[in-house]
Amino acid sequence: MSGEIGTRVAVEGMTLADLAEALSGRRPPWETPIRHVAIDSRTCKAGDLFVALPGERTDGHQYVGDAFHRGAIAALVHQDVPAGAMVVDLERGPWPESLTFPVCFRVPRTLDALHRWAGWWRARFPVRVIGITGSVGKTSTKELTWAILSRRYETLKTEGNLNSEIGLPLMLLQLTARHQRAVLEMGMYARGEIAALCAIARPVIGVVTMVGPVHLERLGSMEAIAAAKAELVEALPEDGVAVLNRDDPYVRGMAERTRARVFFYGLDPEADLWADEIVSEGLEGVRFDLHYRGETFRRVRVSLLGRHSVHTALRAIAVGILEGLTWEEIFAGLRDRRAQLRLVAVPGLRGSTILDDTYNASPPSMLAALNLLAELDGRKIAVLGDMLELGAYEIEGHRLVGGRAGAVADLLITVGPRARIIAQEAMAVGLPPHRVWICDSNQEAIEVLRQILEPGDVVLVKGSRGLHMEEIVSALCEG
Repeated sequence: MSGEIGTRVAVEGMTLADLAEALSGRRPPWETPIRHVAIDSRTCKAGDLFVALPGERTDGHQYVGDAFHRGAIAALVHQDVPAGAMVVDLERGPWPESLTFPVCFRVPRTLDALHRWAGWWRARFPVRVIGITGSVGKTSTKELTWAILSRRYETLKTEGNLNSEIGLPLMLLQLTARHQRAVLEMGMYARGEIAALCAIARPVIGVVTMVGPVHLERLGSMEAIAAAKAELVEALPEDGVAVLNRDDPYVRGMAERTRARVFFYGLDPEADLWADEIVSEGLEGVRFDLHYRGETFRRVRVSLLGRHSVHTALRAIAVGILEGLTWEEIFAGLRDRRAQLRLVAVPGLRGSTILDDTYNASPPSMLAALNLLAELDGRKIAVLGDMLELGAYEIEGHRLVGGRAGAVADLLITVGPRARIIAQEAMAVGLPPHRVWICDSNQEAIEVLRQILEPGDVVLVKGSRGLHMEEIVSALCEG
């Protein structure tokens, strides 16, 4: 067992001596290699280093013994350790000439040590880091940017949800001398977190997608969210570039908060890179005309779903331009099917199509997904769950989504207590009550869907991560 996040990452060319030097400034003769770094003891295998991190519900220090039992040779700790393990205090010493395994390396605080270790490792490589933040669209932007940069450069990208104060350091530990670029998501839950991530990642390009009421419950206001996201552009060097969404007033205002050069993208012709003549082609993607420095490229097509995806493409194209890629390389990257995008269409029961957008939800992303649903042929079914952490915006945000759902969906299924507001508002704007199901659980929604699905139906499934609505997608894709 272990703490909050089950993660094990491969590292290359790293030894226990590197860890000691990173955290103390002294290099001991312990050249034992580290193959993987794990923060969940259940994933540990022979030769791993386990980092014991405190979590909201449990503490990784409780599972150091389990990590050793599974083969870990070392653990990074700041509490008492299992009897029988060698203990080396990396700050105070004394340091032995050789180690007896398993060994616990004691530090004042393991999360701080993880950050220092990752920052030290990142500084060894001349890689150019592209940081991406924003309330919506980080992952799709990261994937498409990686697809473009990979046409020329060996590029590391954020895996899964490793964009936090724990995840991003783990990503940096995977850097090698082969990497020329790194595209890293930067998430946050509080002020100061993105600044801390920038201190260790040292981005030279910062991309901001948009500012929306995500984490409003924690931060209190849209202005506070914008200030937290702006920490990325504030951290850029003078020779860096801030890639900003001109169509979002909060992001546009960040131009005043950076010493770096500003590169605007958007649908506004005043932007450096802009698009118009946008046409959604349903499940085939979206096309648009692209404009840059007097050049126009007609009918550029990407396989992303929905008109809102044009902004995603513009961000990735902007990074490609700034990193010196040719238009041929950029357009080839846009067509790269290796990019793992969040919103995907998959076959469902009885000839239906499922739009799987279950990773997370906020009012802007819900509205974008509903707008996509409106563009598609077939009977439209929206399965919408609670949006969490909206704070004072909770009622208004759910009502806004409900109004759009009532206008778009032929049938509506809601999951969770907050999503009841979506259902009530949808009925208030005219969706008949017999076409609305208010469910308390994913299983209840699954049972409804199994009864009503017909050939040709298009089903949007979306809600906050905490609702695990991927369970609904899995059930609808059975067989």
